Amino acid sequence: MAEPAATLARRLWEALEPLHAVAYFSPHHRRLSLDLGMSGYWMGYFAGRAAPLGAMTAAPVEAMFFSFPARRVARALPEAWAYADPATMVSARIATARLALAEHLRDVPHRDLEHLASCLEVAVDGCHFAGRPLAAGWSRVPRPDDTVAQLWLASTVLREHRGDGHVLSCVHAGLRGIDAVVAHTATGTVTRELMQRNRGWTDDEWDASERRLRARGLLDVTGRLTKTGGALRRSIEDRTDLLAGDPVTALGQTGVEDVIALATPISRRLFDRGAIPLPNPIGVPRP
Repeated sequence: MAEPAATLARRLWEALEPLHAVAYFSPHHRRLSLDLGMSGYWMGYFAGRAAPLGAMTAAPVEAMFFSFPARRVARALPEAWAYADPATMVSARIATARLALAEHLRDVPHRDLEHLASCLEVAVDGCHFAGRPLAAGWSRVPRPDDTVAQLWLASTVLREHRGDGHVLSCVHAGLRGIDAVVAHTATGTVTRELMQRNRGWTDDEWDASERRLRARGLLDVTGRLTKTGGALRRSIEDRTDLLAGDPVTALGQTGVEDVIALATPISRRLFDRGAIPLPNPIGVPRP
C-alpha cells in the first residue's frame, strides 16, 4: 500500500536533516567566523545561511530566520559583509560543511554516496520555490564537483525548502517566531534553557510569549501544551509535511525509500558519534 506523501516527507526529513545539520556543531564551522575576522559564531551563522541571497541587510533576514530575535540578526548583518562578501561566505560554508560531513563517511562506499547525491539532485530539481527565499537562494548555488559537498548542498536545499514551509505554517497558525519556539519547548522535547541560549530570547520575551499562548488556550499554568495547544502543534507539523511534498513527488515512493535507506545509517552515525547532540535546538531526532 502506498504511504501518504506527507508521511514520506517527514521520514525523508528525519533521514536527511542530520547531513545538513552536522555542520552547525562542527569545530570547522565554529572556526569559520574567526578565520574570516568576524566577531563570533553568530555573525558567520547568519551571513553563511543568507549568503546565496546576496549582501542582505538585517530586515529581510529577520523575517526569514523566524525563530531568532531581530537584535541578534542586526548584530551580524550587514556588518558581516565587511569581512567576507556573499560569494566568499558560500564557498567557505560549503568547504567547512564538507569537512564536517566527510569525517564520518570514510568507510561508506563511494558508489553509495554518488547514488545518494544523484537521488537528492532529482529531489531538488523537483522543488518549487515560490514563497521559499532561503531554499531558492541555495538552489542557485553551483553544484560542487566533490560528492560529499554535493550531498551537503542538496540536503541543504531540501531542508531550507522544508524550513521555509514550516515558517509559512507557523505564520498561518498565528504564531510569532518566539511563540513557535515556546510552543516547541512546551512539547518537552527540548528545554527552555537550551532554546533561550541558542536563540537569544530574553526572560521577559519568553514570559510574554507564554502569556499570549495561555490567552489562546494553548499552554497550561505549568507551561506545557494543552489539548488545544497539542492539536495546533500537530496541525503545524502536518501542514509542514504537506508543504514539503515536492521532493516526494519527484522521487516517488521507491526513490524516497532508497534515499532513506542510504541516508539513515549515516545520520544515525552522526548522532552516535556525538557529531550532533540530543536534544538539539533544531529539533531533529535520531532517525
